[in-house]
Order: sequence, then C-alpha cells, then structure tokens
Amino acid sequence: MNDTPEDKQGGWLGRLKRGLGRSSAKLAGGITDLFKKRKLDDAALEELEDLLITADLGVGTAGKMVQSLADKRFGQEVTDEEVRGVFADAIATILEPVAKPLVIDEALKPHVILVCGVNGSGKTTTIGKMAKQLKDEGRSVMLAAGDTFRAAAIEQLQVWGERAACPVIAGKPGSDAASLAYDALDRARAESADVLLIDTAGRLQNKTDLMAELQKIVRVLRKLDETAPHDCLLVMDATVGQNAHSQVEVFQSIVGVTGLAVTKLDGSAKGGVVVALAEKFGVPVHAVGVGESIDDLHPFEARAFARGLLGL
Repeated sequence: MNDTPEDKQGGWLGRLKRGLGRSSAKLAGGITDLFKKRKLDDAALEELEDLLITADLGVGTAGKMVQSLADKRFGQEVTDEEVRGVFADAIATILEPVAKPLVIDEALKPHVILVCGVNGSGKTTTIGKMAKQLKDEGRSVMLAAGDTFRAAAIEQLQVWGERAACPVIAGKPGSDAASLAYDALDRARAESADVLLIDTAGRLQNKTDLMAELQKIVRVLRKLDETAPHDCLLVMDATVGQNAHSQVEVFQSIVGVTGLAVTKLDGSAKGGVVVALAEKFGVPVHAVGVGESIDDLHPFEARAFARGLLGL
C-alpha cells in the first residue's frame, strides 16, 4: 500500500497519532474539558482520576498519575496542556521498561514464535505482517497454519505467505494442530530456516479444552527442541479494554507469554489499556498496529505512544 503525502511527512509517528485518535479524543478531550484554567484542588483531582479510569488506564495507574500531578502542582492553577504534559511523561515512564522489540536469536535455526490470542484479535494478519518485515530484513521465514479449526485462517495465511514469499506448512481443516506444528518445526530445522511463525486457533481464555490444546502444541514442539517455542506472542485487540487483563493472566499461566502485540488501536478508544497492562504485568510490548497496511505494525515506542495518547 502506497503512503499518502501525509504519511511520508509524518511517517509512522503521524500514523500512530491518527491511529490513537479515538483514545486521544476521550482522554485528552476530557482533560481539556476539565481544565480550561482551573485550580488543582481535591475536586479536580477526583474528576481527573475518574477520567483516567474510564479511559482504561486502570485504578492503580490512575491513582499514581493523579498523585504525581498533585505532588507537583496541588493548589495551583493549571492548564489542560500542563496536565497532559505531566501525564504523558508519567505514562512514558511506565511504558519504557516494556517497550522492547522482538529480537531474533541468530543461533537458533529456527527461532520459533508461537502466536496465540482470542478469536478475532488479528493473529493471522499480525503473523503475515511480521513475516514480511522479517523477510525484508533478509531472514528466511516459514509459516505454520496451526489454526486448523477455521478453514479461512489457513487460506488467509497462505495469501500472506505468497505476499511475503514465505512457505506455508498447512494441513486439512480439522487436522491436529500439534502434529502440524511438529511437522512444521521438523521441516524448518531441515531447511535451516531463521524463523518459524506458528499460527494457532483463536480461543477464549475461559475454554479449558482449547487452552489444553495450546499446551499440547508446546509439549509436542519440545519433543524436537526442548527450548521451543522461543517466544510466545499474545496478540491482543485494543478494543477489548479491561478484558485484556484476564487474557494476559490466563495465557500467561498456560503457555508463558513472553510478549504482546496490540492491534486495532485505530478502531478503539481504549488504547489506555496498554498502560494498565504494562503497570500490572510488565510483559514486553513488542509491536502495535494501527491499520491494515503492512507498514501499520510497528515496534512499540513508549514516548511516541504516550504523547499520541494525550494528543501531544
């Protein structure tokens, strides 16, 4: 997809700011409504805390941010821009420890990345974008269509495979996902591929049988390589808001999530949940997505995200 002149001018930062538009309108717009120019008293702090909570930043994070503002400016007149600036700095501080790119270990042949998440989170599309980016970096990449539950997922991954010029290992719809993952790893090892990306069926975190299947995939992979998977990427749809917490908790306990990719930020006013997840779990956020284009999945940058969220 060709960049518009606006994209060329602003690049990724411009796309990120536009993608965070809905979240920013809710949070930054709310702060502007509260503070044309107003004294920072107890009533103002309470309203601010409520606003941060409704913007999905979480109760704990909201409390800390409001307290940090109170420590600096309590009893003084403040403008909305000053408040947004203080909050952007506070959010960047929370996010910086988790803003880590996904690093491919060159010594592993292949580096195995298991991709999981609930239905509709954007796993297959994320894998396709990652495959294209890794391939553009000069790596040999193989894809495994481990979502054998949904026929369309296999076809979708094959389309992405063609687009990225990466081979796709696929079976019939309904076949055993763990066996397919085993065969894919066997072939990737034989061909000394740099990276193997394994798609999995979308599963709700409360479906124990499907979560057990995910554990089986891990067990079977370890018969070939006891260190696999080397990364377990949880793809999360930003529109789920606070439900994201239980997703991270359950997938973490089942497969040991090593990193997050947050998608569909452009379709949500709940971008603040990324901050709440960082504060609560400390799981690395490898990438964020703000659209359908191949270039709309990008390494997570704490400061750019924080400023975009506050409309700065």
